[in-house]
Amino acid sequence: MSLRTRQIVGLACLLLLAAAMCLLRVLITRVDGGISLAWPEAGIAGFRLTALSVGAIVGCSLAVSGVLLQALLRNPLAEPFILGISSGAGLGVMAAMYLAYRLHGPGAGGEERLAPAIIGALITLAAVYALGQRRGWLDPVSLVLVGVIVSAICGAGIMFFQHLVDTGLRGQFTTWLMGYIPEAVDVWVLRLCAIIALIGLVVGGVMGRAMDAATLGDDEARSVGLSIGPLRVAMFGLAGVLAASTVALAGPIGFVGLIAPHLARLVLGPKHAALVVGAALCGIAITVGADVARQAVDVGAGRMPIGIFTAIIGGPAFIWLLLSGRGQS
Repeated sequence: MSLRTRQIVGLACLLLLAAAMCLLRVLITRVDGGISLAWPEAGIAGFRLTALSVGAIVGCSLAVSGVLLQALLRNPLAEPFILGISSGAGLGVMAAMYLAYRLHGPGAGGEERLAPAIIGALITLAAVYALGQRRGWLDPVSLVLVGVIVSAICGAGIMFFQHLVDTGLRGQFTTWLMGYIPEAVDVWVLRLCAIIALIGLVVGGVMGRAMDAATLGDDEARSVGLSIGPLRVAMFGLAGVLAASTVALAGPIGFVGLIAPHLARLVLGPKHAALVVGAALCGIAITVGADVARQAVDVGAGRMPIGIFTAIIGGPAFIWLLLSGRGQS
């Protein structure tokens, strides 16, 4: 099978998988003693379609951000959550929510979260990028370690702000920080995040051949006429904005940006033009699928946050990549 045929077949399969997860999210309903699949009533359908839209946007954005970071840093372990970008965005949002709480009562709305999330994400990404270098070269292991430390520092800042609010609001903050897919979102926030995801997908696909060259090394990239500096700045900013928009919309959700690119790479191969689209479809399938699992699993204490499911899947995947040596390239 040629690479072209493999990519077409692979993308078709990934599209079907994503579509199946989306359909399940709309149809699944909890009933006494189990679950059923049926088209919801008109009053409920709107909430489910909103949750589906949020899950698709978040999955797509995190996956594309993961592809960009892995190509930018030449590190297969790079992804927004591991590098601390999600925590940095969360710290920015938490600071804004606390400020709104002090000034106006209950926390900020979704439209007030996007700007602080982007600021926090870009500052964190810049810090990790600068501190992860050794003698001017990015070191994969140092990069991951720095990301973990920066994430821990941001986590401490988040807990600091949580400690300053009332107990009732503290519970709301905690739920948001575990990652959740809301069923009611301001329509303009949803549209703005959808536009960001679409721009990331299109720009990522257009930059596919440039990313192929960039992953070979700086000298090889320059030899084919690629301006590596502007490309890195574009990838750097786009990855940060994509990750930040997901945090503003659904809270920090881990490991989707790690798993989706690797699954797509197994199916489609290493070419980034197809990989960006395939990773987006994988990200949608993973995020919406985790939300389906969240609806189906009843532990007797309400539905679990989606971040728990992605961590259960992504944590072992990260360890396998690290121990197998695939994360050292």
